Amino acid sequence: MTILKQLSTTKKVISTVLLCLSTMVFSIPSSYAASQINIRVYSSLPENNNSAHYLWYARFKENLANKTGDKVKFSFFPNAMLGKEADAAQQVKVGALDIMISGTSIWSTLVPEIGILDSGYLFNDMNHVGRSLDGDAGNKLAAIMQKKANIQVLGFGYSLGARNIYTKKPVNTPEDLNSLKIRALPVPNFLETIKSMGAVPIPMPGGEVYSGLQMGVIDGVEHDAPTVLTSKYYEQTKNAILSQHIYNPIVAVMNKQAFERLPSELKQEFLAAAKEATQYERSLSSTAEQQAISELKSLGVNFIEVDRAYYKEKTKHVHEDFVKKYPQTQEIVEYIYSVE
Repeated sequence: MTILKQLSTTKKVISTVLLCLSTMVFSIPSSYAASQINIRVYSSLPENNNSAHYLWYARFKENLANKTGDKVKFSFFPNAMLGKEADAAQQVKVGALDIMISGTSIWSTLVPEIGILDSGYLFNDMNHVGRSLDGDAGNKLAAIMQKKANIQVLGFGYSLGARNIYTKKPVNTPEDLNSLKIRALPVPNFLETIKSMGAVPIPMPGGEVYSGLQMGVIDGVEHDAPTVLTSKYYEQTKNAILSQHIYNPIVAVMNKQAFERLPSELKQEFLAAAKEATQYERSLSSTAEQQAISELKSLGVNFIEVDRAYYKEKTKHVHEDFVKKYPQTQEIVEYIYSVE
């Protein structure tokens, strides 16, 4: 076995042990259940204010503490401490983890219908995302997620900005994007959106993006501005088109049985705390994006306005094709259109 394989195996073993220990250590004996509830929370992002996940979690925890004192104890596992997001989603489904905060995209492995939110140019802006997911679109998706993944949706938040395309060479016209190799999130509608915009989508783990840019394996990356800033992609990509092609939300979910086991007086406190945390996290999104863009400009990144109507027309078929494959999303898309 190579050293690399040994390290990979060791990391998996450590993640499994941590998960098992978290379940053992933080499970509550019945004699104490009435006085304190322990909740295990997972996030793949760091524990800082550049993380939409952490912003939501910290506010949710604060809200509950203000209302319930020390009745709820949280054990937070950030930075993918307990393994990959896809594995964590499975753990939430079966109840080994209680709460997970993530982008909605990862849940498409268990609930394909949620992938509709990854379609290019489905939303006009973040406020459009909010109006949609606070209404019938969010309610229908939450119901599907509960049925297929055994989870209670606590809230749909915002990513810290729209996703734009950052490239090594300037893209002054839509045609300039043609054939450029752009790293995209490795989920179907992300890849199809980038392909329909004219580029060649390259699915690649996040940890390989910087070196991929450096070595010329990829010509650019699509992401939100705060991530480009914190990941230092700007050192390799000095050009950005404000394509705003995807506004993928985040979602906080809780294992259904874990939620049902809460004392009745706490259920409403959980939902109220989550609702306020969702609105609070959303309120910070636009500011975080603009601050990151300003800093990227100061670091030499050139932002270019593009013809978004052109790209919207080119990618329209992505959600149309998705609806044909998953008919349950037809009403969801119609509702999103209706609240533009």
